[in-house]
Amino acid sequence: MNLEGFDANSVEPSQSREPIPSGWYKCVITASEQKDSKKGPGRKYLKLEIQVIEGEYQGRKVFDNLNLKNPNQTAVEIAQRTLSSICRAVGVMTPLYSSELHDKPMMVKVSVKPADGTYDASNEVKEYATIDGGQVNSAPPAAFATSAPAAVNQPPWKR
Repeated sequence: MNLEGFDANSVEPSQSREPIPSGWYKCVITASEQKDSKKGPGRKYLKLEIQVIEGEYQGRKVFDNLNLKNPNQTAVEIAQRTLSSICRAVGVMTPLYSSELHDKPMMVKVSVKPADGTYDASNEVKEYATIDGGQVNSAPPAAFATSAPAAVNQPPWKR
């Protein structure tokens, strides 16, 4: 393949695909999308792309799926409780669209799901909390409960 025109100076190198260590991270939701479940009709989930915005793992992404439309009522209740935690963590209590939850900082507790023979080790989102350590489900450690001062040329989550 001819690589004429490619300049590695203008492209960020790829990051590790290893899961980030378990712990609390300051994050924002950067994308969300309703997807059809492969398990049958009438099942839809909200796929969330969550990006770490501070620290050693800044820029890394984790994902969460919320089964908001599912014949299994327990799955729906779990998804609704998780969505409620996210809404409380970012201060948007009655969103009309999932995009209203984007670019708002929150603390996200991540764990590592071990490899199981079929899949490699991966990250799972376990909890959401406010930046200031306010209770959602539980508060993150105080060491992670800081926010950056406002600045004009910073991304929304750093203001």
